[in-house]
Amino acid sequence: MPQQDNLSGSNSTDSDPSVFFLSGIPGLEAMHLWISIPFCSVFTVALLGNCTLLYVIKTEPSLHKPMFYFLTMLAVIDLVLSTSTMPKSLSIFWLNSREISFTACLVQMFFLHSFAIMESAVLLAMAFDRYVAICNPLRYATILTNSVIAKIGLAALTRAVLLMVPLPFLLRRLPFCRSHVIAHCYCEHMAVVNLACANTRFNNIYGIFITLFIVGVDLMFIALSYVKILRTVLSLASKEEQLKAFGTCISHLCAILMFYTPVVLSSIVHRFGHRVAPHIHILLANFYLLFPPMMNPIVYGVKTKQIRDRLLLLFHRKSF
Repeated sequence: MPQQDNLSGSNSTDSDPSVFFLSGIPGLEAMHLWISIPFCSVFTVALLGNCTLLYVIKTEPSLHKPMFYFLTMLAVIDLVLSTSTMPKSLSIFWLNSREISFTACLVQMFFLHSFAIMESAVLLAMAFDRYVAICNPLRYATILTNSVIAKIGLAALTRAVLLMVPLPFLLRRLPFCRSHVIAHCYCEHMAVVNLACANTRFNNIYGIFITLFIVGVDLMFIALSYVKILRTVLSLASKEEQLKAFGTCISHLCAILMFYTPVVLSSIVHRFGHRVAPHIHILLANFYLLFPPMMNPIVYGVKTKQIRDRLLLLFHRKSF
């Protein structure tokens, strides 16, 4: 078959590759068709959930508030994260379509990592939103104006782009004179770096720096926001008021745990889990890209009364 010839030829001594080959999930190639079933199911739920969430927020004027604008940003980011990786992964599982150009690989990597950084920034912005709503409720409307929200979104985008722009250039300068087969379902930065036949210390350090900077700084400010929120909530007179105030944060706390836990675990396993089987690396990396986009609209749909009521009304109308 031509593709097999290409794969065997991918181990050539070409130091400036025009084509890479994605292996899918190493060691589980025979199970790709079965693995595609949960992957496709989760991807479908993520698409439907986030599109429904965007539709509900857009069509319901009462949801045109700061909290829901941030939720809109989160839904758009989750859609990009899902669609930038899953179509190619499913084509590997279903059609054995492993080939990807070096340029397309770099573009996929840029979108993947940029929007992951943006999601972290939006979760931080949502923590600030909860802090203002609970600690400074009388100033909420004057602090979080539409202009401020737009600037926060622009700042999140700018930070992500500035941090990710160097990656394609750093990778382009590396020679790839060994295998061009990427042991992954998509073009993840470290998976590509590991194929280079040159000193990749700077690439490794830069990747670790970005991970520590984003996760460390954003989590630190999120934690600081919740310390202040907790103090304010505990100062409220009645238990009912405390539960009501803290209840508005439950969805956001779930979103934080769903996003940061797999990111941290995947990063630790990828860099330090040398004895962990390769397919565990890949499954964990896919988990952190697919699970939050699927769960975020479900959590916010169930936990946020305004969205829940609007969804119930929407389905009630369609049933008649």
